[in-house]
Amino acid sequence: MSWVQAVTLSGRGVEMQPLSPAHEAGLRAAAADGELWKIRVTSVPEPENTRAYLDTALQARADGHRLAFAVLDASSGEVIGCTSYHDIVPAIHRLEIGYTWYAARVQRTHVNTTCKLLLMTHAFETLNCKVIGWRTDNFNHASQRAIERLGARKDGVIRGHALRRDGTIRDTVMYSLSAGEWPEVKAQLLYLLDRPRSPSC
Repeated sequence: MSWVQAVTLSGRGVEMQPLSPAHEAGLRAAAADGELWKIRVTSVPEPENTRAYLDTALQARADGHRLAFAVLDASSGEVIGCTSYHDIVPAIHRLEIGYTWYAARVQRTHVNTTCKLLLMTHAFETLNCKVIGWRTDNFNHASQRAIERLGARKDGVIRGHALRRDGTIRDTVMYSLSAGEWPEVKAQLLYLLDRPRSPSC
């Protein structure tokens, strides 16, 4: 993986470390918060499959097409989720962001926006990425809304594209963001993270 090197990214109380076997127990505990593996439209591993999930991610890194990160609470060192660069294509400076999930207790907090800001900043400003893509299940409406909030544009839907964990075949919704769109998107993400929040939020 000569273009996308393993790197630790951090900011706003979140640290993203290249996934390693040392994160296995933390991943299992994070997935257990909300029993996330029961959600039909995600790929969160069942507790007994955590090691296989990790091994698959590490093999994909060795093969050069995925770099998975463990997402940690920077103050406690506790694993709170996982995300990845994937479908890495060095020849055209394109990659996708996905395989993303978080413990239930940090969902709808600043964590996802912070992680995406860190990942996109590194991709566009350090790796000189030209395009970042996202993909999600056509029934994962929460994921689609989250991607759209980031400023990504919907490219279309690939029908009959992939198997879900329950054996059904999903349509995949594709999104992307270009380097030319990044400055405005970055400004908006910083605004969202820095704006005052009401006590009820």
